[in-house]
Amino acid sequence: MITFNISDRFPFLQIGLEEALRTVMDPELHINIVDLGLIYSITLEEDQMYIHIIMTLSSKSCPMGESILSAAKNCVERLFPSFKVGVELVWEPEWNYDFISTAGIKILKGK
Repeated sequence: MITFNISDRFPFLQIGLEEALRTVMDPELHINIVDLGLIYSITLEEDQMYIHIIMTLSSKSCPMGESILSAAKNCVERLFPSFKVGVELVWEPEWNYDFISTAGIKILKGK
């Protein structure tokens, strides 16, 4: 049995953030950035009205890198317009195919 506190807003906000980021696609691999494993962490500071996203790209030479970062920031800002959103690009840990979710692997395999 799963028990949760329905008055705790954080899990619902976290799910909303994750689902918003699933709308951002890697244009080369055609997988969303969540299932691709590019999102390393999302911090929601409700009292500060701030959302901090730490993410990476599949390659340092990704030609669409700036576009992907902007899309991630923009989709969260649309969902949470009263929050300031920061997206931090990191290279450690270095992304690899092990970061792809099961759903992402199915997409890559064409299933």
